[in-house]
Amino acid sequence: MLSEAVIQALLAAGIMLLIGFPIHEFSHAFAAYRLGDSTARWQGRLSLDPRVHFDPIGGLMLILGAVLTGGHFFLGWAKPTPVNPYNLRYGRRGEAIVAAAGPVSNLIMAAAVAVPVRLINTTPELFVAVGSNNVSAFLFNVAEFFVAINVFLMIFNLLPIPPLDGWRVLMGLVDARTAYTLRQYEQYGFLLLVILLVAGGGIVGNLAFPLISFLLGR
Repeated sequence: MLSEAVIQALLAAGIMLLIGFPIHEFSHAFAAYRLGDSTARWQGRLSLDPRVHFDPIGGLMLILGAVLTGGHFFLGWAKPTPVNPYNLRYGRRGEAIVAAAGPVSNLIMAAAVAVPVRLINTTPELFVAVGSNNVSAFLFNVAEFFVAINVFLMIFNLLPIPPLDGWRVLMGLVDARTAYTLRQYEQYGFLLLVILLVAGGGIVGNLAFPLISFLLGR
C-alpha cells in the first residue's frame, strides 16, 4: 500500500503533467514565436493543452521517481518544443533565450506556489491552523512536492549537457569560436546524461535541496 507521502508526491507529479510541463513547453514556444520562429505555433505547440506536450516516457519517469524515491527525487520531461534557430532574431543569443524560457518558467511556478507555503512554514499560528485540518495539511504537502519537482527539473534542465536547455544557453553565452568547438561534443550528450544519472545523480539533489529549503522557508 502506498504511503501518504508517495500519494502526495504522485498528486504533485500529476499536476506537473497537466500544468507544469505544458507551461514549460509553452514558454519555449512563446519565446521562439516572439523572436521570429513560428515552427512551434504551426505544429500546435503554442498551447497550454497538456495533450500536445505529453511524452509517455518522460511522464512515466516522473511518476516512477515519485513512487520509487518517496518524493525525494524527480526526473521527467515533456515532448521537446520544435524550434528552428535560423528563424530566431539575435542568432545564438536568441536560441539561448528560448532555451532559458522553460527553466525560468519552472522557477516562477516554484516561487509562486512557495510564497503561501513559506508564509505558513515561517508563521507558527498559520502552521498550527493548517496542521489542525487533515485535508489542508495534505494539500499543503502536495504543494511542497510541486515546488520540489519544479526546482529539480529547473536545475536538471540547466545542466550544460546536450540536449538539455542548459547546453543551448551555454552555446548562446560563449563566443562563436568556443561554441563551434563545443558542438563537436554534442554526440556524447546522451552518454554523459546516463553517466550523470547513474554515477552522479546526487549532484542535482545537492543543488536542488538548498533552493527548495530556501523557497519553503525551512
